[in-house]
Amino acid sequence: MSKIFAWFFALCIAILVGAPTGAYAQATRTWVSGVGDDVNPCSRTAPCKTFAGAISKTAAGGEIDVIDPGGFGTVTITKSITIDGQGTMASILASATNGINVNAGAGDTVILRNLSINGAGTTLGLNGINFLAGRRLIIENCTIENFTTAGINIQPSTASAQTFVSNTSVKNAAPGIQISSVNAAGAISTFVSNTSVTQAGGIGISTVVPAGKPSVSVLLDRINAAYLGTGVAANGAGASVVMGNSVVYANGAGVSQVSSGTVQSFKNNEIFANGADGTPLSQVPLN
Repeated sequence: MSKIFAWFFALCIAILVGAPTGAYAQATRTWVSGVGDDVNPCSRTAPCKTFAGAISKTAAGGEIDVIDPGGFGTVTITKSITIDGQGTMASILASATNGINVNAGAGDTVILRNLSINGAGTTLGLNGINFLAGRRLIIENCTIENFTTAGINIQPSTASAQTFVSNTSVKNAAPGIQISSVNAAGAISTFVSNTSVTQAGGIGISTVVPAGKPSVSVLLDRINAAYLGTGVAANGAGASVVMGNSVVYANGAGVSQVSSGTVQSFKNNEIFANGADGTPLSQVPLN
């Protein structure tokens, strides 16, 4: 009997040691490199090649960091995670497709930082960043260019979803930043600061509330909208934009308010040299 027990005990140990589950394989911090390989564990000394390869090996709430310059491929994000390319050239080329899809859980936060997302190719990309679902999307220090649907497309299904965009450049994308409640289960909000949207034939920053859909609140602070078809637009009842310390320059139209959408001025704005400047509503009251 003792031999049988000893054999059974040894077998259990072998199973536990030799066959860990996928949950144990995930790390809080993973790494990608231009010379990595997605069969690697995505550690600092054995990095992966792509963001898509690393994301499956990164625990929810973890971070993917970039070791050296490279193109790290398009990716779909379905959980809380940070992707950070600080200190190097962290690029995504997304010809004829979306650069990053964010389709996370209702309580998830996704942070995208220090990335270059380019839709260049024989056919331009669709969306640079496509926000489909999640509690909070934070975009910091990114460059997004050459997309035909939107540079940043914010159309989350999640009620009370929040988007924060800062220190970012969006070029040759129409709209540059599109915020809409077309899919939302409740009101959504977006804050854009210290960001430029330039060089496209469409709308720079577009806020849209279709009939019967929840409201959208947008705060713009220190934004530059230039060389566009329209600089800043609010379309539909419940589409509310508050803009301060911003420049809207050399567009076909400066500020557009359609179908009861509203753009209000907060402190200082410079709206000039547009085909039709447009006039924001009265100044936001200051307490």
